[in-house]
Amino acid sequence: MSEQSVLRHPEEFEVMIDPERIAERVREMGHELSRDYAGKDLVVVGVLKGSMLFMSDLVRHIALPLTCDFLRVSSYEGGLRSTGVVRFDFDLTQPVRDKHVLVVEDIIDTGLTMSFLLETLRLRGPASVRVATLLDKPEGRRTEVQIDYVGFTIPNRFVIGYGLDLEGRYRNLPYVAAMRTSARES
Repeated sequence: MSEQSVLRHPEEFEVMIDPERIAERVREMGHELSRDYAGKDLVVVGVLKGSMLFMSDLVRHIALPLTCDFLRVSSYEGGLRSTGVVRFDFDLTQPVRDKHVLVVEDIIDTGLTMSFLLETLRLRGPASVRVATLLDKPEGRRTEVQIDYVGFTIPNRFVIGYGLDLEGRYRNLPYVAAMRTSARES
């Protein structure tokens, strides 16, 4: 199988954010985080599975000692929209009491998942909790949530690539692609 066929997106999707723009913005965010967390005990918490590529690239641009951990929650049941019900699948492996926690998410849409995560994490006594997301979809918001670092603000469209999936596929695309309007209507 050729590399080109592996990286081809389905016809119902169009490239929205190319790899170069992603790389530049992630680098900028890493520099911002390095400045803002200088001298602090930082724990970067990735929300699996979608944040894996973004978090991996982001932490390489944070010029500070830090630790990484992961958790997993679900609100999508294989469809294109959130169910609105958040389920905790996998928890942190280390305590965060008195540490500065940066939650790294691939996309914030309804805000329900992030609101649930922030409430849960704050009960554990961290020094602070902030959020970094690659993509923010404010049009889809059902509850307000504070987002401290945003890679890109996008319209309310279903997206894949750079960690985001459709039924487990397309996470490996090096760009973010959006579903074409005509594909959504069918």
